[in-house]
Amino acid sequence: MTPDEFTRAVRRNPGVAALLGRLPDLGLPQCHLAAVCLFQTVWNVEAGHPAARGIRDHDVFYCDADTSWEAEDRAIRRAAALGAELGLALEVRNQARVHLWYERRFGEPRAPLRSVRDGIDGFLVACTAVGIAADTGEVYAPYGLADLAAGVLRVNPRHPRPALFRAKAEDYRARWPWLTIVDGGETGGEGL
Repeated sequence: MTPDEFTRAVRRNPGVAALLGRLPDLGLPQCHLAAVCLFQTVWNVEAGHPAARGIRDHDVFYCDADTSWEAEDRAIRRAAALGAELGLALEVRNQARVHLWYERRFGEPRAPLRSVRDGIDGFLVACTAVGIAADTGEVYAPYGLADLAAGVLRVNPRHPRPALFRAKAEDYRARWPWLTIVDGGETGGEGL
């Protein structure tokens, strides 16, 4: 799967297509649409399901040096207004703040992230580490797109958490039975 093929596939989801057109309006630094709404759209299309089937929220990542809760809350409220206008639930997170709450939520510390791409790089399942830059439409997929297209789920070597990986991968496979789980840390495809 090429970046152009990926973009065409995710744009088959009307919510994703609308959001990609409107995200720049938020004015968030390094803004990317990421994760769930992208890879699940690809799998839905591959499985012959409606493109938006089962997608509950749309992850919007940005990276702002202002790590105050108030600044992130303002961004969340702006995005919520856009989401309401489009009829979509948006999950907005300043990646520069992740280290401030990560340990409380996941039980282990996390080094500060310097960019949105650092955040995408840390997803548990390698092929789900995908994002699209709001301003340029550039696809970011550090492990390539081959495994995503083929439905191959591998541990992310940059964030190896085997038990959490296995639980997440099994959850995905319950919804898309054709997915294949590979427990090794190797990844397929080339990074983009």
